[in-house]
Amino acid sequence: MQLLKTALDLVRQHYIFPETAASVIAAVEARTAAGDYDGLDDETLAARVTELFLATSGDKHLRLLVRSPDHRAATTESETEAAWAEAQRLGNHHIAAVQRLDGNVGYIDLRGVASPGDGGTAIVAAMELVTHTGALIFDLRRNKGGDPEGVQLWNSYLFPDSDTHLNDIYDGDTTRTRQFWVLPYVPGRRYLDRPVYVLTSSFTFSGGEEFAYNLKALRRATLIGEATRGGAHPTARFPVSATLEVAVPHARSINPVTGTNWEGAGVEPDIAMPAGEALQVAYRLALEHVVTTDTSQAVLAEAREALSAFSH
Repeated sequence: MQLLKTALDLVRQHYIFPETAASVIAAVEARTAAGDYDGLDDETLAARVTELFLATSGDKHLRLLVRSPDHRAATTESETEAAWAEAQRLGNHHIAAVQRLDGNVGYIDLRGVASPGDGGTAIVAAMELVTHTGALIFDLRRNKGGDPEGVQLWNSYLFPDSDTHLNDIYDGDTTRTRQFWVLPYVPGRRYLDRPVYVLTSSFTFSGGEEFAYNLKALRRATLIGEATRGGAHPTARFPVSATLEVAVPHARSINPVTGTNWEGAGVEPDIAMPAGEALQVAYRLALEHVVTTDTSQAVLAEAREALSAFSH
């Protein structure tokens, strides 16, 4: 099957762990020779090959995927990037909600991480809308990942200067390690000297996990919810047909504080609980902070009223 051969060639060329790539390729080739993939529709083929990828490698990023209908006309790298950027634009660069909750608590529901080149203005706008709040909640419970530079921009708002080392990524294609530090400049105001809470779930993945892991390692946020899904390998997607593409991890994250990453294990929360309960717990903690630190009588009254609902 030519498309599987193309997919396996890409795994061979780009997968971050060559020995694991060899095992994955051998497993798929054996199934192909046995006729296990003959006559399957795209969805079934993608699901079965991905299942074998995972069973052989343990890597949740290594996948055969059905291409989005909006991406099927894209055959070159530039066309694929343009289609991806358009999808992010129409999805508001993964920012589902930005709110000021009662009691002057900021809340950002972030479903993915856009690159600064595509979503930088939206990221800046979101942080500007919460800049005057007394505590901030990032909801990453439905975050499926995204761009490391986007994580760097979001995280940079939470530290005072560029002396903070966030993450490193070793790229197997180039054999180079790129360091990610807090940016020396961010548009608008940084969010400093106030607590940050990060909500996680078993769905939180990849760049969403890095977002949480960086802040936990640097003790800049309190993580609340469930252990995350466990994918720490930056990935590139390559079309193998008009309707299928292969996602191949070509790099790995190395946290400068822990010396490791969250691959396989996920990011453990500081306060473990079902994801559905995490927002209420974070909101209560945020309100408790506001009522003990804020000086505005109007904000204090609002925060006390909101906090009183938790005692009923």
